[in-house]
Amino acid sequence: MIPHQAIMNKAKDRKFERNPDLAPNADYHDLVDQLEKDGEWEVQRVPEPYIEVQTKFGRKKKIPLQTTWHHKSCGQCGHIPGYSTSVFWINRQLGLDYHDPTDQTSCTAWNYYASATSNAAAQSAVAMRNFAAADESGYFPIIHCGTSFGHYKETRQQLIHSEKLRHQVRDVLKMMGKKLVMPEEVVHYSEWIHAVRDKIAERQVIDMSKIRATIHPACHYHKLVGEDAIFAPEIYGGQRTAIITATLIALGIDVKDYSTWFDCCGFGFRHILVSRDFSRSFAVQRKIEVMKEEADPDILITHDTGCVTTLDQSQFAAKAHDRNVGLPVMSDSQLAALAMGAHPYKVLQLHWHSTDMKPFLQKIGIDTDKAWAEFEEAVAKLRSGEKQYLTWEDCDE
Repeated sequence: MIPHQAIMNKAKDRKFERNPDLAPNADYHDLVDQLEKDGEWEVQRVPEPYIEVQTKFGRKKKIPLQTTWHHKSCGQCGHIPGYSTSVFWINRQLGLDYHDPTDQTSCTAWNYYASATSNAAAQSAVAMRNFAAADESGYFPIIHCGTSFGHYKETRQQLIHSEKLRHQVRDVLKMMGKKLVMPEEVVHYSEWIHAVRDKIAERQVIDMSKIRATIHPACHYHKLVGEDAIFAPEIYGGQRTAIITATLIALGIDVKDYSTWFDCCGFGFRHILVSRDFSRSFAVQRKIEVMKEEADPDILITHDTGCVTTLDQSQFAAKAHDRNVGLPVMSDSQLAALAMGAHPYKVLQLHWHSTDMKPFLQKIGIDTDKAWAEFEEAVAKLRSGEKQYLTWEDCDE
């Protein structure tokens, strides 16, 4: 009997023979450009200067250096605010032009992945509404959330191959007075961090050479439309995404491997809603404990909202059960900003994280008592009304 996987592979081969545009190694750029020529939509081009990177099957992907429109994450803003502020802080330190929009909507991927209460036209219209807003601003969209990133890539694939869906979305956008605009590339913020990692390393002021780190590559980054993720031959022989790993190497960090690197963080969207205890147990037993036992890292770095949240906050309950936890978790943007001298509390806002960060911060030479006192002084000015909010200048003091 032919194994089930072999049957599935043969079915895929037949599907791609009938329609080669659906094959993973088909270049979506050609399809996107052809639809523009056909008058189906407009394409927002990646602005110069841009950096070209290599994707899974060797194609080049353009990452804009600046003039970027930042599609923020609801989970980051609600649970990990230092995640987004680190991205903005790095832009400012590098002197790059960016836009933090006030007219962005949620991607609604919670509906798409978790509850199935929406439909393709509504989901696609939300995505394209945000892309239209970016195009109107003159800035190019950068997606902060890995789930939004994966969702938007899948939306692009659906719109490329469904004329009916394009017409439905076009009608919705018309009622809002917006055009159907597809970006030349769908870019995740961690791809931008990867692209500017050498510039970040040039501004590095914190020595990270004694740090051992493990990474978690977000499923919604490298497993959804995986052919659009960044790979590099020098990183695991091009067999794993280069995101995070290449950035940490540029900062002088010792990146350690572990056996369950391919596993989900435990978030998974649906099961974090319907089986939260499973998510927490998976995060601890399949990820955190394996990392600690096999690699003994000082820090775990990832690049998605749900991943940081689940891997960090699941350790709180596990600690009560005497599990082998206590591994600090940050995003790559937070660590990169920290290496450049960003304040651990004013900018990175590490006090929002559940797992104790102090041992890691102290290992890289940061006086945590002094840093916390500086943060409390800044908060006191807000509490007294002396200041309405912290400015970037306050964060650099």
